[in-house]
Amino acid sequence: MSVHEIVVRSLGEFVDVVTPREPDRQTGRRRDTGVYRGASHASAPLLTSLDRLGGVDPPHSKVDLEEHILRNFIRYSRPHLDDARPHNDWELLIAAQHHGVPTRLLDWTYSPLVAAFFATRLLVEQDDDRAVWRLDWQRVHRHFKIPALAFLIQDLDTLLDASGTLTPWKLFASKDGRPFACMIEPPSLDNRIVAQAATFTLTSSTGQSFDAFLESQGLRDALTKYVIPRAHLAQIRDQLDLVGIDERRLFPDLDGVASAIQRYYG
Repeated sequence: MSVHEIVVRSLGEFVDVVTPREPDRQTGRRRDTGVYRGASHASAPLLTSLDRLGGVDPPHSKVDLEEHILRNFIRYSRPHLDDARPHNDWELLIAAQHHGVPTRLLDWTYSPLVAAFFATRLLVEQDDDRAVWRLDWQRVHRHFKIPALAFLIQDLDTLLDASGTLTPWKLFASKDGRPFACMIEPPSLDNRIVAQAATFTLTSSTGQSFDAFLESQGLRDALTKYVIPRAHLAQIRDQLDLVGIDERRLFPDLDGVASAIQRYYG
């Protein structure tokens, strides 16, 4: 069974296909409940940064280092977290992911345009088709019999573990525990998380890509892939600039300003 693919050749076409055809019965508004992720290779699986540690041929080769990685982040990050110190180990895991440490978390965004930005951000001569993935996370939650709500950090212990004591360390150690996948709402650790409408998925598995894990659970239909042909990448990138989806808005600091200027005039 393959993921449902839709080819899009312009930003307007992309907006049209992600807009619900009918308004929501309760609100009367066309509000999408999916989350999105941009990919620089349309044919690549959905691998976490932990999956890619050590390379992707094969992936998952260093997942046993997960606990050591987080312990070292805790050890060395403390002097830099005085103003926004995480309240518990789940927040530490999210902070680690947000700053580029390999974890089992996968980044998503509520905004299809933000995902399209990350899919088309860097253009090179010998380019591949790009993609934006959409996840029906509420479908995933229903399958695993957990509430169809985006979890806050404080929800994880009680909603994913009968004893109410789930921690990252306990999850790392549970090699053959109950399979699950869920979406986590991160705390607003900085302005980038807010500007990018960021969210994360967390899964019980570290031996499969996220799409392969969903397929193994009969959930392949929870994913949709919007493929952007390489011939249309530059056009969509320019259209994102026209609607204000650029580095200056999504990375609201001096580095973001500089990156936007460099790319725009490059």
